[in-house]
Amino acid sequence: MNILVTGGAGYIGSHTCVALLEAGHTIIIVDNLCNSEPDSINKIKQITNKAIRFYQIDVTDEEAIDTIFSSHELDGVIHFAGLKAVGESVKKPLDYYYNNIVSTMVITKACQKYEVNKFVFSSSATVYGDNRVPFVETMDLLPTTNPYGETKAISERILTDIVSANPAFSVSILRYFNPVGAHESGLIGEAPNGIPNNLMPYITQVAKGKLEKLRIFGNDYPTVDGTGVRDYIHVVDLAEGHLAALENLTEGVHIYNLGTGKGTSVLELVKAFEKANDIEIPYEIVERRPGDIASCYADASKAKRELGWTAKRDLVTMCRDAWRFEKNKLWDIT
Repeated sequence: MNILVTGGAGYIGSHTCVALLEAGHTIIIVDNLCNSEPDSINKIKQITNKAIRFYQIDVTDEEAIDTIFSSHELDGVIHFAGLKAVGESVKKPLDYYYNNIVSTMVITKACQKYEVNKFVFSSSATVYGDNRVPFVETMDLLPTTNPYGETKAISERILTDIVSANPAFSVSILRYFNPVGAHESGLIGEAPNGIPNNLMPYITQVAKGKLEKLRIFGNDYPTVDGTGVRDYIHVVDLAEGHLAALENLTEGVHIYNLGTGKGTSVLELVKAFEKANDIEIPYEIVERRPGDIASCYADASKAKRELGWTAKRDLVTMCRDAWRFEKNKLWDIT
């Protein structure tokens, strides 16, 4: 298939592009590069030795997106493009509502116009709100605790309504948990601009000496050690989940959790990283971050049952791969 990947230069997008190319598909990447490295496109080519078409375009630009659709014969879309930091979304809600929701509307409008009927959507476990764990796809969604989660929940509703109006449009909504790690080549990984919003790149930058110490947001949650518990999944496992969702897509709306099904606390992840890489990570406990919940992990049995997909890579592999990528990054050595 010929697949348009929005946000394909980003962390999860780039790994999914590798998975698509290695599975024999062709891809067109659209990304505005607001939170990704332009060189990731070259790294995808280096890993796969495959051709890529890349356009530096904002997905909210309806005219530019229409030009892409009119210029290429597309079989499907994987829609990653969007702002993704929970804490930032609390501070900049309008940016998140505009970027994340309008981009979904623009890209689906183009799909309808050009009869591109396969659509895989990058959603998030954040849509569950402060629900009981493990999170199951059939749960009623609670009001989310931050604007980022709301943009994903609203986008899900938009996609569901489109399918109701146009049954030929097939959608797979992937609610994923906390991606970490990097490609085993060390060429692509999580490389946020500025101070990282996610835990693993913060840890790796502390290990590298770029940041002085890790800030842990709260140690008074009702968890095993008081720190937040999350379901950390290797980004390559996550990418393979997108491939499975695309290749098994049938008519209707299909919702899948992509996670390991196991919760790990912040301190447990820090200790796992220290053990895997023989590096000490200094840290301090600071106040809770707005929008965070105590515990979040998946029931991923539906993806296994319907897509034949499970997360295979363990926490040690996640930590080693993340550190390998960080050590390979030459552009940000202080």
